This record gives sequence, C-alpha cells and structure tokens, in this order.
Amino acid sequence: MSYCQYVQKENAHPLHKEYHDQAYGFPITNDNELFGRLILEINQAGLNWLTILKKQEHFRKAYSHFEIKKVASYTEEDRERLLSDVGIIRNKLKVNAAIYNAQEILKIQDDFGSFKDWLNHHHPLEIKDWVKLFKKHFKFVGGEICNEFLMSCGYLKGAHEESCAVFSEILDENPAWLKK
Repeated sequence: MSYCQYVQKENAHPLHKEYHDQAYGFPITNDNELFGRLILEINQAGLNWLTILKKQEHFRKAYSHFEIKKVASYTEEDRERLLSDVGIIRNKLKVNAAIYNAQEILKIQDDFGSFKDWLNHHHPLEIKDWVKLFKKHFKFVGGEICNEFLMSCGYLKGAHEESCAVFSEILDENPAWLKK
C-alpha cells in the first residue's frame, strides 16, 4: 500500500501517521471541529506540526472542546488562563485570535446557518481569494494558515499524493473533491 512520502519515512512519528490516515484532508462537517482545526492551524504558525499534534488534546480541553459559543464568550480571566497554560501555545496574538474568530464564526452562523455552509457558499475559490476572504473575517490568518486549514478539511486538493491509499478513501467520501 502506498502512502504520502512524509509518512513513509521510518522515522515518521506515529502521531503524523495517525493524523495522515484519519484526519488530514477528510471533510469536516461539524462547526466546532472546523473551528478547532482553525485553532490548531493558527497555533502551528512558526512551529512544527508535530508540536501541535502532541498538544492537540490539551488544546481541546483548554478551549472548551472547541465549542464556538463558549470560546466566543471568554473573558479576560479566560485569556489569562490560556496564556498561563503550559499544555498549549501561550501566544497572546494566537489566544486573542481564537476568541475573536469564535465571535466571527457566530456572526457567520447567524448569516449562513453554519460555518460549514459559509465555506460551501464560497467554494470553490482560488487560494488567493480564500486568503482575502479569511482576512476579511478572521485574525491571524495568512496564506499558509488558510491553505493548510482548507486542505486539512477537504476544501483544497494537495493533502495527499494521488498514489496514496488515503487519497482514494477521501475521494470515496467526497467525490467532488477532484473537481475542485
């Protein structure tokens, strides 16, 4: 069975393999999980993805299981709690972005019904247009973060090589993916 090069390596970390096989590129339909993936991608900026994978469950706990409404209502006390939490990335800009972005997603949900519907409404776009759209609505989102977020949740191709066994699995779940 063939896999993407980065997980074929003998020294590939088991967390990379697990993420590759079970999450990367698979469509996400739940708004809280989409929000959680955005938090993880934002926090990865400037760091190794393995660092984020190792802290993934702690992020989930620290950010109220990625419940958008809860994070959107975080207080200054919550910000301080997050900034002192050694289990996550303690970066003020990233913490503030998570709270702000949750508030923006609530607005998007009011207008479109869900974050997923908002993404679907704008899909397909070229990456440069996605970046403009994300920068209009969210904080701490640049080209790389937008690209990885959209690839990781099935909106852009590139998460897997076509020869990868997981590529066909994703294609089975999302046949329109190849046309994007």
